[in-house]
Amino acid sequence: MTTRRRFCQLAAQTTAATMLVGNGSVATAQTGADHLLRRRDRPLLGLQQQFVDLRFGMFVHFNMATFQDREWGDPTTPLDLFRPTALDTDQWAAAAQSANMTWACLTTRHHDGFCLWPTKTDAASVRKISRPVDIVRSYVDSFRKAGLRIGLYYSILSLRDDIRHFNVTPAKVELIKNQLTELFTGYGEIDILITDGWNAPWSRITYEEVPFQEIYDHIKSLQPNCLICDLNASQYPHDGLYYSDVKAFEQNAGQKVPQTSEVPALSCVTLTEGWFWKQKDVNGPLKPVKTVVEEWLKPLNQRYCNLILNAPPTREGRLAPNVVSRLREIGEAWINPGPMAKVREHIGITTKNLATGKPIHASSSPDGVGPDEANDGNFRSSWYLDEGHASGWLEVDLSKHESFNVVSLVEPVGEWDDYPQSRIRSYRFQCWDGVSWITLISGAIPAHTTIHRIPRVSSQRVRLLLESSTEMPHITEIGVYDEPD
Repeated sequence: MTTRRRFCQLAAQTTAATMLVGNGSVATAQTGADHLLRRRDRPLLGLQQQFVDLRFGMFVHFNMATFQDREWGDPTTPLDLFRPTALDTDQWAAAAQSANMTWACLTTRHHDGFCLWPTKTDAASVRKISRPVDIVRSYVDSFRKAGLRIGLYYSILSLRDDIRHFNVTPAKVELIKNQLTELFTGYGEIDILITDGWNAPWSRITYEEVPFQEIYDHIKSLQPNCLICDLNASQYPHDGLYYSDVKAFEQNAGQKVPQTSEVPALSCVTLTEGWFWKQKDVNGPLKPVKTVVEEWLKPLNQRYCNLILNAPPTREGRLAPNVVSRLREIGEAWINPGPMAKVREHIGITTKNLATGKPIHASSSPDGVGPDEANDGNFRSSWYLDEGHASGWLEVDLSKHESFNVVSLVEPVGEWDDYPQSRIRSYRFQCWDGVSWITLISGAIPAHTTIHRIPRVSSQRVRLLLESSTEMPHITEIGVYDEPD
């Protein structure tokens, strides 16, 4: 990602280039209110700083799976199986306080689709059980009373509603939006929404099937200062904010926060063996205090990362004595030192990549390698120059004139043992004005993920030129985006 200093150095060149109008094909695009919705009323950087400053939170996995000894609830189970007999969200909040946690996040809907609030939609929820109870209301009231900030978790995947890959319809997208409207209008200020089951290898529901930008804008229209965090780290580079205001790393899935990470992030992990309470957890192993504090919490906080530790309630709706004791022990071993170091601004990606799947050509490619591997949407594949070539280019035809204000390149630095650092000496992004190529922005050695914001332009053809260093450089993905101002 480009640094603030580098951006300033190139600003004059970029502005001059985008003001050129050649044959009407390239022009600085209008940025009025009719272009894209302004989706927050506080600067994103400030919201990210506020979140990482919280440092330590409680994940609360409590849902139908709790009553089934499963990690995913069985969607065929009768709803009355969900029956907490001694719900005590005040106890949850007190336990979080004892660990010096500052916020929490509740699984309002998990993958089976059971809703912990009395939704007015026709979905399965606590409204339809024999003893109705609003778990979300009880949770937010208890944690706010304890001075803790509020987060919600919501799974896009819903087996009870048949919201699955290849089975998404406009009516099902509307169901999701209606349920999110209920959560974001009925329970006060929400600091962060963690979404799951979306664009994941195991759910396969894409950001096109359930349109990310539409859902993102919908939430921001209801609560513009709520951060949105999708659990998608397995799909996107670790150092880029793709489809998330805050990067998420799931430790239980083997996702590690890099030592040099600077993106505002959260890392989620379980105190018990799994996410939901199992009957065996009464006497089961819990993560040691030293592991939580010395191996996770302190090191992660040094990387702009907020640790969220899952403490699952039992079927009664209370935290078990061993969990309560362990949280208290963690609080005795760790005192919140206050705000973190200042977060650096990162350019987030929330819109579709205009280059993905479009006609693309290259100056050269080895046998069996094609430029399509640089715009296939797959960050595991890459294009590179043919042997003997020290410089070259990729050219994408966007198929029509498109407005855009962000360009990016991803190089597979660190992905393989023999690729520990960038192999690119310099690069340039250009667009075609109908007569010649106009340079939009250029740089020297890029980061693993390099994202540039430029004044908005309109063009049909975009080109990336690169000069290699001593070895053959690879391009994992080239990006062209039209992001909100």
